[in-house]
Amino acid sequence: MKCCVEVNGLKMHAFHGVMPEERATGNLYTVDLSVVYPFEEAMRSDNLNGTINYALLCDIIRHEMLIPSDLLEHAAGRIIASIQREFPECRGGKIRIAKTVPPIDAVVDSCAVSIEW
Repeated sequence: MKCCVEVNGLKMHAFHGVMPEERATGNLYTVDLSVVYPFEEAMRSDNLNGTINYALLCDIIRHEMLIPSDLLEHAAGRIIASIQREFPECRGGKIRIAKTVPPIDAVVDSCAVSIEW
């Protein structure tokens, strides 16, 4: 069996991008995260200490997204590193960061990066 804790559709305003206006006005981002972890203790004990606390995952995402980066890959890398520091029992995961209004001449729902580790 495999288990993931997920945070889906976390929305926030942040200042990522290489264009000066992106750094000045920012953009709306949506973050989806899935973290694989050993869940057997949580199944047996029904205790928060046996799982990965999704509220703490949200705090990590918000904290790292507030640090401006040129590239979304860089922001995602910081989030992954913070998760691995806070939850060494983490066995991998997937993160997707989407910029909802990218500065391009096209109509799109979003532009995103997705990383599995």
